[in-house]
Amino acid sequence: MEKIIVLGTGTASSINNYNTCFLLEDNNCDYLLVDTGGGNGILRQLKLANIDINRIHNIFISHKHIDHLFGMLWLYRFVDISMSKGIYEGTLNIYCHDEVAKIIRDQIHILLRDSQQRFLDKRIFINIVNDHELVPVLNYDLEFLDIYSKIAKQYGFKTKLNNGKTLAFLGDEPLDERLYDDIKNVDYFLHEAFCLETEAVKFKPKEKNHDTVKSASIKARNVGAKNLILWHTQENLGSKRKELYMQEASENFNGNIYIPNDLEIIELN
Repeated sequence: MEKIIVLGTGTASSINNYNTCFLLEDNNCDYLLVDTGGGNGILRQLKLANIDINRIHNIFISHKHIDHLFGMLWLYRFVDISMSKGIYEGTLNIYCHDEVAKIIRDQIHILLRDSQQRFLDKRIFINIVNDHELVPVLNYDLEFLDIYSKIAKQYGFKTKLNNGKTLAFLGDEPLDERLYDDIKNVDYFLHEAFCLETEAVKFKPKEKNHDTVKSASIKARNVGAKNLILWHTQENLGSKRKELYMQEASENFNGNIYIPNDLEIIELN
């Protein structure tokens, strides 16, 4: 059964939660890692999720913000060492748009030793993707989408799952109306929700180009989504976050709602 393995649900400033990133597991139990968080905590999250990093061969990075990108360097370093020891089999493919590709390559050249760059472009590949380009990854065809970010160039993707249902991940900014037709009637819609509507004055999500739970839920309803997954959230509510987010979301969206915590698993039925 296909799954989403939630590695992190927090924003860039989160302390108790890891930054938002996840694994999409296909029917063959192979993985696509989507974003990598802000540092070497990604290694710990994968360990806690009981995921062998040597079995991750595909990574997508949505944009250049540190809470999504900086874990990539630590994963690159881990894979390079595993390749050197003969532990890691096959290749690692990293997918991202051109600006992120340059940053990753510059980080590798500047921050890592020459001996840790031997597999770059030989067994570790940085693949530049373009808006509306269809790319086979695992046994999926991912259609990459420019989300029209107002802050930094950012991509998401949509795909048909092995079970015939559809899934759309659109990064960590509010859904732009120009993408409504692209994801109309999607089965699983993954969207950020920075805070509750009642907390908007405190956290000012619009100034950061983020959404409230209410606003995100209305957008999901407008595009006809069947299942809504909300994350990239504040952690001030602690254990009450799931209950309060679920209440606000259900007032504005009639489908299934998921408010995951770090390390939860969502089965894609």
